[in-house]
Amino acid sequence: MKSRLRLSRRFTLHASLAAGALGTALLATPLVANAAEEPAAVRFAVPPWPGVTVKSELAATLFDALGYKPRQKELGATIAYQALGENELDAYLASWLPAQQGMYDTATSGKNALVDLGTNVDGARLGFVVPDYIHAEGYTSGEDLCSKELQEKAGGTIYSIEVGSGTSDLLSDMQENGTYCLDEWELSETSASGMFSQAKSTMDRNEWIVFYAWTPHWATIEYDIEFLDDPEDAWGPDGGRSDVRTLTTQQFADSNPNATRLLEQIVFTADEQSEMISGLSFEDRPVDDVAMSWLKDHPAKVKEFLDGVSTRSGEPAWPVVKDKLDLPDA
Repeated sequence: MKSRLRLSRRFTLHASLAAGALGTALLATPLVANAAEEPAAVRFAVPPWPGVTVKSELAATLFDALGYKPRQKELGATIAYQALGENELDAYLASWLPAQQGMYDTATSGKNALVDLGTNVDGARLGFVVPDYIHAEGYTSGEDLCSKELQEKAGGTIYSIEVGSGTSDLLSDMQENGTYCLDEWELSETSASGMFSQAKSTMDRNEWIVFYAWTPHWATIEYDIEFLDDPEDAWGPDGGRSDVRTLTTQQFADSNPNATRLLEQIVFTADEQSEMISGLSFEDRPVDDVAMSWLKDHPAKVKEFLDGVSTRSGEPAWPVVKDKLDLPDA
């Protein structure tokens, strides 16, 4: 009952759902009875970020076991929002706020507004980081980016990920507004892998560097780094604490209450997802191996994901998924 109430609260964010379209279907009608009538296709928009790659693969594995036909399309965040808005894709597990706030606000309002199913990562955070040896020198806050010594020792450059990621727009606004003296720094924007490679080589030489990072991510496990405090909440409320939200199209939510319930209930801790990301990006294991290993190692969580969910043929989900994926007892 708690999960259903939580689902109802999230859906009331959208006027169309407040009118009762999906909330009524989920709260008043047994999902098992409707599942066999749902379309089989579940089309995921997947930006090329490790955490989203593993999450989407894991979700697709569950949907496949339930008799759906999941498909994943890799594309950038901007294009993902556009494709969802045009009903060319169905689900997106990577709406990171506030980094994508502008795209999110546009996508969840007006015609063809997307449906917000809530956060899928508890404990997410993003912001500026420094190696622990810089942090130990007393540079612990975004305000310290105004330090001439820090600027000089770090080469006057802050490293970040690619243009079009949402983070780029956020940093551009900070720079324009002079937040944390960012107008006195240069931004080097590249791929995530390029940024972390630069960070590693710099830290291996024990040199100074400031860069953008986030959790969940393997770097927060493998690197000795510390987030800078964010007293101005430039990265969002509560010092950069973030939401990573699951979005679907209105059309998908209306037509797929059973599938939508599963998507709404797939939620990880930041540490759990960081472990997945480490398996994919740091250990260089295949994505399907990482996803399946997580499922086998966390049967109780999988059972929670499947609470109240059925197969497309109307059977309770957990026994079928457990058998098909050879999962241990929960």
